[in-house]
Amino acid sequence: MVLVILALGCFGLLTSTVFAGMVMAGGRHHWCEKTAAGRRYAPALTLLKPVHGDEAGLEAHLATFFEQDYPVYEILFCARDEADKGLAVARRVAAKYPQVAARFFWTGDAPYINAKVRSLEVMAAEARYDIYVISDSDVRVTREYLREVAAPFQDAKVGGMTCLYRGVAAEGGLWARLEAVGMSVEMTGGVLVANMLEGMQFVLGPTMAFRRAAVEQMGGFRVTAEYCADDFVLGNEAYRLGWKVALSHHGIDHMVLNSTFWASMKHQVRWMKSTRFSRPKGHFGTSLTFAMPFALLVLGACWAMGRPWLGALLFGWGLLTRWAIAWAAGWRTVGERSWFELGVLYPLRDLMGFGFWAASYTSSRILWRGRVFELLPGGKMRAAE
Repeated sequence: MVLVILALGCFGLLTSTVFAGMVMAGGRHHWCEKTAAGRRYAPALTLLKPVHGDEAGLEAHLATFFEQDYPVYEILFCARDEADKGLAVARRVAAKYPQVAARFFWTGDAPYINAKVRSLEVMAAEARYDIYVISDSDVRVTREYLREVAAPFQDAKVGGMTCLYRGVAAEGGLWARLEAVGMSVEMTGGVLVANMLEGMQFVLGPTMAFRRAAVEQMGGFRVTAEYCADDFVLGNEAYRLGWKVALSHHGIDHMVLNSTFWASMKHQVRWMKSTRFSRPKGHFGTSLTFAMPFALLVLGACWAMGRPWLGALLFGWGLLTRWAIAWAAGWRTVGERSWFELGVLYPLRDLMGFGFWAASYTSSRILWRGRVFELLPGGKMRAAE
């Protein structure tokens, strides 16, 4: 039995080492593509900002979208209810920046299971310009954000684009920081590998942008009405229709608002379940990209065999592969500069990530916006009975 555990642990260390090499290669591929060309391309843009309630730091985060170094753009906000607190915050921020055109909408009861889709439809119908920039409310950006988002659209074949992001624990706390480093490193590493192997075939929700023509060709935002992972579906539809999907070299800050243990755990399991149903084959293989669970198996097996130094050596190797990913994805790509996050918390998050992956197979139900839904094959969802 000990030999079986040792063999399993060594196999996992091998596959996770291969994955670490792929992340580093993917990072190199991404960095080599980086160019300053196109940053002077500045077509008029429409920002679509769905909001839902007040959030920690919302006013400051929204303000960064009004402070852009960009010639012509407008910001549209939409919530389900006219009295939504997030919409009230957006109005207050907009009043401080009268030079930026801002308009406000609400949908009432949404006809779709994914209420955000109706907000996007309403705003798109009112948009003055033909490139939509969509970002979540829990995002913070720099003044160069819109110039970087616009740059890929200089290529007429680009129908969609997206940005990588760095997780930031909005209120601090261990659980939020662990979730944040998972965004900065684990998520970024996976995207770098996917981009290297097959090119971008999806987008990331914190920032995604599309040409109006691409959205209309896919049938409008309603194509995502029944999906949890609406960002994945939109990017994949654009790709399927023959448009290029660009991965920007510009990183943004994605604020992690789940500061308590249970809130963070439920959010991460929900994300894993969504990925499982959207990309079942790739998600299954994700189990072999984690190193620390297998490193612990090897350490325990070697200890039981009376060879603790061999176990410690192999465990250390597992740590080195995590630090390599942390450097390539976190430090080099999205600009995470905390040695504690990258060197200490990320290996722990790698161990937890395997637990979230395993938990994604325990049920098909998720809790989202206070409601329970059931995920279906292909990524669709329905209200749970």
